[in-house]
Amino acid sequence: MPAFPFQNSYSKLPESFYWKQNPTPVANPRLIAANESLAHELGIETNWLQSPEAAEVFAGNAVPDGAEPLAQAYAGHQFGGFSPQLGDGRALLLGEVASAKGRRDIQLKGSGPTPFSRRGDGRSALGPVLREYLLSEAMHALGVPTTRALAAVVTGDTVYRQEGEVAGGVFTRVAASHLRVGTFQYFYAKGDHDSLRTLADYAIERHYPDAATAENPYQALLAAVIEAQAKLIAQWMSLGFIHGVMNTDNCAISGETIDYGPCAFMEGFHPHCVFSSIDRNSRYAWGNQAAMGLWNLSRFAETLLDLLDSDSEKAKLIAETELENYHQQFANEYQARFCAKLGLPLQTGSDFVRVTLETLAEHSVDFTLFFRLLTRFAESGDNAALLALFRDQQAGQDWLKLWQTTVHDQPDATTMQAVNPVRIPRNHQVEAVIQAGYQGDFTPFQRLHAALSAPYEESEEHVPYEAKASPEQMVHETFCGT
Repeated sequence: MPAFPFQNSYSKLPESFYWKQNPTPVANPRLIAANESLAHELGIETNWLQSPEAAEVFAGNAVPDGAEPLAQAYAGHQFGGFSPQLGDGRALLLGEVASAKGRRDIQLKGSGPTPFSRRGDGRSALGPVLREYLLSEAMHALGVPTTRALAAVVTGDTVYRQEGEVAGGVFTRVAASHLRVGTFQYFYAKGDHDSLRTLADYAIERHYPDAATAENPYQALLAAVIEAQAKLIAQWMSLGFIHGVMNTDNCAISGETIDYGPCAFMEGFHPHCVFSSIDRNSRYAWGNQAAMGLWNLSRFAETLLDLLDSDSEKAKLIAETELENYHQQFANEYQARFCAKLGLPLQTGSDFVRVTLETLAEHSVDFTLFFRLLTRFAESGDNAALLALFRDQQAGQDWLKLWQTTVHDQPDATTMQAVNPVRIPRNHQVEAVIQAGYQGDFTPFQRLHAALSAPYEESEEHVPYEAKASPEQMVHETFCGT
């Protein structure tokens, strides 16, 4: 078995942080996909990836030398309600490897039950494995900070889910770490302040080493996490992405997108758009994500209060001051990204961005196609395809005249090309891939993955993946993997 360059550190933390155990073997693992470029980055032999031995490792049937499998403990607010103990109920951290981008976690999802499973089977259906592979790699190609996909395996076992008996799978996820707001909440809820300090010091060392030399390292940690989340959520929104389950246990301290359960990219734009089947009150709608990001960060700040200052009132003031910065940080990033999408200079006021989104919502215009066809219009001057997106073409013409006046007929087409994707993982395309996968056909998966690997590049081959869903193809709900 080739050597993984493991340099584990989480397993050296106190035992209250995790539960050590090996994955539960599966019947007949078969590799569906392996990410050669990511493997190379992680120092894993790429030739080994297609071997039967690799399938055994990525399924959990074999544990590579140097791995220290463990289920991490964490808590979390789920749709506003607090659960003091969640943890990895169907995942195990194999270990960490060194790379040019720093230490990276390698985690198996769907690797069997753990003490945190809460009556679950610890397994994953094949569908969520294919979905997370496609979505996380698409997000990476779009330039969004995200966890990555290293491998996907079909297990040869079946699992029982809402849709009945389906094929099982295991997903290998790579992340800067799996530290979450919920990890801090786990120890905060227990009143375990020593572990909170240990965790905060670990987070600083791993993710924000400059904070260690600050006058108040824990304040610097809070500030860094706030900034990372403000930028991340603004980037999501500029792409029409709806996370769908922004619970505190899915809010990564590193600033990466984590958990691709009931997420979706909008087609017809509306700020109140929701796809998640479990978000019954629209808590995590597209337009609510900025506010929910701040809510999550406020929960994070609560866990750090005793570390920020021994005087509780001073600690609260420090936390409130840092949280107040979130609004401007988010607004700056949001404005910069939408100005770039519209080809406008950065100093252009936010009013035009607001008017644009109101127009798109009123006419339910496809978000991704609108910005890409606007880019093509900026390049060629042909507005027919753009205007065809509007139910009322006069409304489209009125908006276009206002845009031309705003940009003084000199849009920044080069920047627009770089930020407005041609292709996104549309819900109906992902669903078609999943259904084909359940029938044992992974060719649609491979084709869609290839189309999403260069989302900003025009391609005749991938034109079919640009189209929005027809009425009969429309997917109205997306689901958690459990």
